[in-house]
Amino acid sequence: MKKKISLSRRRIEELERLGAEDKRADEMSRESEARYRRISDLTHYLYSVRVENGRAVETTQSQACEKVTGYTTAEFAADPGLWIHMVAPEDSKWVEERLQQILAGREVPRIEYRILRKDGEMRWVSDTTTLFKDLSGNLLSYDVEIEDIAERKQVEEALRGSEKRYQKLFESMSSGFALHEVILDERGKPLDYRFLDVNPAFEKLTGWKAADLIGRAVLDVLPDTEIFWTETYGRVAATGEQFCFENYSKKLDKYLEVTVYEPEPGRYASIFQDITDRKRAEEENRTLAERLQHADKMEAIGTLAGGIAHDFNNLLMGILGYTSLSLMNLDPSHPNYERLKRIEEQVQSGADLTRQLLGFARGVRYEVKPADMNDILEKSSSMFERTRKEISIHRKYGKDLRTVEVDRGQMEQVFMNLYVNAWQAMPGGGKLYLETEDVLLNDEQAVSYSVRSGEYVKISVTDTGMGMDEKTRERIFEPFFTTKEMGRGTGLGLATVYGIIKGHKGTINVYSEPGHGTTFTIYLPVSDKEVVRETMETETIARGMETILLVDDEKMVLEVNKELLESMGYLVYGVGSGQEAIDVYKEKEKEIDLVILDMIMPGMSGGETFDRLREINPEIKVLLSSGYSITGKAQAIMDRGCNGFLQKPFQIDKFSRKVREMLG
Repeated sequence: MKKKISLSRRRIEELERLGAEDKRADEMSRESEARYRRISDLTHYLYSVRVENGRAVETTQSQACEKVTGYTTAEFAADPGLWIHMVAPEDSKWVEERLQQILAGREVPRIEYRILRKDGEMRWVSDTTTLFKDLSGNLLSYDVEIEDIAERKQVEEALRGSEKRYQKLFESMSSGFALHEVILDERGKPLDYRFLDVNPAFEKLTGWKAADLIGRAVLDVLPDTEIFWTETYGRVAATGEQFCFENYSKKLDKYLEVTVYEPEPGRYASIFQDITDRKRAEEENRTLAERLQHADKMEAIGTLAGGIAHDFNNLLMGILGYTSLSLMNLDPSHPNYERLKRIEEQVQSGADLTRQLLGFARGVRYEVKPADMNDILEKSSSMFERTRKEISIHRKYGKDLRTVEVDRGQMEQVFMNLYVNAWQAMPGGGKLYLETEDVLLNDEQAVSYSVRSGEYVKISVTDTGMGMDEKTRERIFEPFFTTKEMGRGTGLGLATVYGIIKGHKGTINVYSEPGHGTTFTIYLPVSDKEVVRETMETETIARGMETILLVDDEKMVLEVNKELLESMGYLVYGVGSGQEAIDVYKEKEKEIDLVILDMIMPGMSGGETFDRLREINPEIKVLLSSGYSITGKAQAIMDRGCNGFLQKPFQIDKFSRKVREMLG
């Protein structure tokens, strides 16, 4: 009984062994089929071989195998050891060593080696070996799969070439380059920034050697850029994109443009460019642009001021004219005589105000003559000195100073305004320094001053007063701008100074700091003409008996000027338009001795009227009259041959002398 049971057990064990082998055979069959499908489907797998008892029992080639090796499927089937024969001689020794390890049942890693194609060309492959062992651990067979890695090797070679090129670029690039890492605190916020590597350009930029920088914190080298680094790392880490910022480093005294990106997590690369020259050029251009913008604004305000002054002058002309007529026919003992004289004085004050407005407007000059600025400064400052004893004036005049062409009255107005401005800035008294010299402005200086290059007379007026801040300096020449309380100033003083100097093709600048006084610097172009000395004018009224054609579109101005001329003894034809003037002159040409012509008229302008009259009679005498100054259109008419100019409003004595001067 026991023997039967024993036989049954052996039988069972035998059946189990046979079942296990059948199961293993099925598994191997399935593995072989799966391997074939993988080899056939994946073109980078080339060849597979199953070896049992040292003999190749199964080989499989992919569709790419023939293309890669040059051998056909039939050639592989005819020679199971063909693959071993294809191994390049340089690699055959260690491939053989690996094979011995496999036969000894040891697991081996994937290896890479070269094979020789059928045509002799070298090709890189890798081979992966899988071992199959029995239950006792003995080697039954092994499976080798061969993969084509030629393309990967090419990429690796290219990468090695790229690394060499990168290193060459790293060392030769003109911009500073740094590689660093961020050390984070327990909350994940940047705690420190440490240099890992820098290129020679970075050494040159900062003055630090690479050996002294590696391992050192960024903020030790650039301590005044912490806020930028903190923000930059946050943005780069959050977005994965590069970020650029600009910063001025006080330690290096340079403007830097820094571009930061993250080549790998936790490490950052920064490119540093020195943009100091560019930033300083931008600052100079911005300063120039601001000056030009300011000049344009002043031009626009000047145009507005000129228009207001023109209209106001016409009103004053009527008041002044009728006042003068009343005074001519009134005995000085009459009670109203003094009242009319006061009206005349007040009108003259109004005329002075409009003259300041017109003085501010660009290009406004009345009677321009060659003059000595030393003489103008001396006389104007001496007059001021007599009235302001608490101000001591120190003069330093240039010897043999060049002549300038100016309206002397306007220049005296300029300096009186500057003196008063200085006096108001020194309420407890102080010093006033006046200085003149001949200078030459080169192209760069001329552009910065918005004038032409060449020779200039430089005049400096410096006080020791309270000075002014930048905000005040920027507006100091604007009309109606004043720092004084209501009723203490019109805000036209320095605006007038600015306009008069610009009108003389010069420039004026101001330098001032709170508590350190103020310096006004004026540049006026020189002239080769000789100085014209002034002569005193009398207040007598010049009379005549000639015939005058008076042209003015303002009815009140036309009527009062007609009466004034008639009171002087002249025969007057008064008309209100250019076309009427042409018609009357054609009819009365032989008896008309002088035309007094308004410049600004609707329809046919004063300039066009003048040209039409000149066509009729090239020798005609024309006196141009306007509320504007002799500038722009008026100057153009004068340049075309007009005989004289008279600024409105005018007093009767000046009017009479100008008419007599024109008539000879």
